[in-house]
Amino acid sequence: MNYTIKKSDLIYKGKVFDIKVDKIKYNSGNEAYREVVLHPGGAVVVGVTNENKIVLVKQHRYPMNKILIELPAGKLDKDEDPQLCAARELEEETGYRSNRLEKLGSIFTTPGYSSEELHIYIALDLDKGNHNREEGEEEMELLEYTLEEIEIMVADNQIVDGKTISGIFLYQNWLKKQN
Repeated sequence: MNYTIKKSDLIYKGKVFDIKVDKIKYNSGNEAYREVVLHPGGAVVVGVTNENKIVLVKQHRYPMNKILIELPAGKLDKDEDPQLCAARELEEETGYRSNRLEKLGSIFTTPGYSSEELHIYIALDLDKGNHNREEGEEEMELLEYTLEEIEIMVADNQIVDGKTISGIFLYQNWLKKQN
């Protein structure tokens, strides 16, 4: 690293994330400020049914004021194992339980200003149950599509969520390794 941190201030402490501002000094002597969203991370699930359909949810996203199609996902609780979070979110949002969860990888959502890391899992051998959605998720709609249908939806900008596109890409790579 070509800098040192001179000062770090936590300027906001929220329910979902915190924000800090760091004053840094480069080796050249120049100073700069870095604003960082401190996020606990989350888990994303590529749930694959016994009919080889991928489980998605359709939900309203407040920051964009739009309805998006996404893979089930959620924020990690403090010190929570990402795999347990993935299982919890899959059941909460879709009603499905997985008898086989396997990590596909992880992504940094916006590394220019956020510490958020999302852990992406594949969920296989699914059993259908009842969802247990949180407040604000009551209108969430469960969808199931083939991989080919999802690829078309991404190409046509019907699916624009970054974690979903990343999860589908990691799933495609996982499939290649299975053959």
